[in-house]
Amino acid sequence: MAKHEIDRGEHTLMEPLSASTGFYIKAAKQIGEWQTKFQKMQIYDTPHYGKIFRLDGFNMTSEKEEFVYHENLIHPALTAHAAPRKVLVIGGGDGGSSEEALKHPSVDNVTMVEIDADVVEVAKQHFQAVHNGVFDNPKLTVRIDDGMRFVRETHERFDLIALDLNDPVGPAAALYALEFFQQLRTALAPGGALTLHLGSPVAQPARVADLAQRLNSVFRIVRVYTMYIPLYGSLWSMAVCSDKLDPKAFTADEIDRRIDARKLQELRYYNGETHEGVFALPNFVRDLVTPARLKQPARGRRLGVVRAAAK
Repeated sequence: MAKHEIDRGEHTLMEPLSASTGFYIKAAKQIGEWQTKFQKMQIYDTPHYGKIFRLDGFNMTSEKEEFVYHENLIHPALTAHAAPRKVLVIGGGDGGSSEEALKHPSVDNVTMVEIDADVVEVAKQHFQAVHNGVFDNPKLTVRIDDGMRFVRETHERFDLIALDLNDPVGPAAALYALEFFQQLRTALAPGGALTLHLGSPVAQPARVADLAQRLNSVFRIVRVYTMYIPLYGSLWSMAVCSDKLDPKAFTADEIDRRIDARKLQELRYYNGETHEGVFALPNFVRDLVTPARLKQPARGRRLGVVRAAAK
C-alpha cells in the first residue's frame, strides 16, 4: 500500500452520480491517501459528516450517517427471518454491515469476505464510529479473499448474504452478473435471502432496471426498496431477494415486536414503520423494477415481484 503525501488544505469533494449530475461536500482537510493493490483510498475530515472514506473518488461511508446505508442493507431481511444464524458479507471491509448483523442475538457467525486487506486496516484505524469494535467480536470471521471465488467454492449455506460493494462498474461489475446471482442463490440456506444495493433510480434508472431484471430471473421473490442516503446525495435503491422470505409481508407492529424481542440496540434508522415505508415504492421506481409480465394498469397494484413458477 503506497501512502501519498497528505494535503491538509480545504477540499471540495465531488460525488458524481451520473455523467450529468452529482453533488459536493466540503472537507476541512485530507487525513490520508493510499494506493492499494486494487484501488485508491482517501479519508477526509468534514464538518457535516465527520470522517469520510472514499474509494476511487466515490464516497463509501462516513462516521455520522453510515447507519442509513448499513441498517437498511441488513435489518429488513434479517429481522424478517425467524431465526438467522449464519451471515455472509461480501465486501463491507469497513465493518458496518457485520456490526449490524451481529446485533441479532441468534446470529452466531458472520463471515466477511473482503478482497482488499488495506480497507480493513484503514477502517480499524480510522472508523471506530462505523464498526464499533466488531473486528474484536469472536463471532466475526474476516477472510481476505475474492468474494466470487469464495462463493463458488464454499459448502456453507447462509441465512443472509449481503453484498456490500462498490457500484457495478469496472472490476465490481462481475459481482452483479447473472451467473454470480445464480451462485449466490445456491449458497443460501432454505428461507435465506440476498440483499444488495442497486444504485440511484434517479441518476441511474437504466442500471436499477437492469439489475432488478437480472435478479427476477434468478429469485422467486425480489423486493426492491428505497431510502435517501445523505452521503450518496440521492434516493437510493436496494433489494431483498429470496425464494421464500418476503419482508414486505410483515406489518410495522410485527417488526417492532421482533426488534423488542431481540433487544436490537442503537438503531438510528430502522423500526417497524421504516420497514414498511422503504418498501412503499414511488410509481416511477415501481415502473423501473417490475417485470414487464407483471405490469398491469390495475389500480393500487402492489409490487408483487413474485414469479409464478416456484423453483
